[in-house]
Amino acid sequence: MSGRFVVVGAGTMGLGIAYVAAGAGYAVELVEVDPERGAGAVRRVGELWERGVQRGKLTAEQATANRERVTLRAGLAEVAEGPDVIVEAVPERLDLKRSVLREAEARRPALLSSNTSSIPIAELADGLDRPADFLGLHFFNPVWAMALLEIVVGPATAAGTTEAAVALAGRLGKDPVVVRDMPGFATSRLGVTLGLEAIRMVADGVAAPADIDKAMVLGYRHPVGPLELTDLVGLDVRLDIARTLQAAYGDRFAPPPLLVEMVAAGKLGKKSGQGFYTWKGGVKQ
Repeated sequence: MSGRFVVVGAGTMGLGIAYVAAGAGYAVELVEVDPERGAGAVRRVGELWERGVQRGKLTAEQATANRERVTLRAGLAEVAEGPDVIVEAVPERLDLKRSVLREAEARRPALLSSNTSSIPIAELADGLDRPADFLGLHFFNPVWAMALLEIVVGPATAAGTTEAAVALAGRLGKDPVVVRDMPGFATSRLGVTLGLEAIRMVADGVAAPADIDKAMVLGYRHPVGPLELTDLVGLDVRLDIARTLQAAYGDRFAPPPLLVEMVAAGKLGKKSGQGFYTWKGGVKQ
């Protein structure tokens, strides 16, 4: 199997999507305007494949083939027309995403999507010439380990586009859920609710972050606690989502002052080395 798969944005989610797409046999073009971030993302996916070889998950030949399928691009202008898929994975800012999606649509992909975790697809589609070909593909972090893919169907999304997205999920080894276009969709609306309340509990001195997380892992069988998950997702990302949901649903989604303060201080979680936990070399201390 082959085909062209374009990912715009080489942050945590973008590099994870690129990794999975290359592993599924796609020729992947990873678009990143920041050269340092782009080079770092390519190194990171290479390290992931090397780790897979060490664990016996794939052969050295397969890892080499996967690496060779990933090409770094400095901008969408370098992407030839007609890719099978374009996934926008830039930060959760409406104006930025709209700008990227309009430029991406000009490359005439068969399927255009956003990895947004909270912004309504209808709002992102505003200004697109072919909104019928557009929907949300919400991946979960870490993309290579999480089976879920949330497919968000906008009001203008064609039935054939949804069917193509479900088929894509199968090729990527993901288990899809199809949801209606609402702010926060299904997963972010529920997950952020839990995360924000856990942050309020830290601020109120209810318990240490590790104990709050442990309570949810052991008491409710969550694979990871809400505060560690916030560190993994990124406190800045959680803050952006909370503000989006607050605008849509009211102050029940108002971000706690502690979250705002930590983001302002640069404590963004795993990617900055400090959040509710300390991280060194990508490992929680």
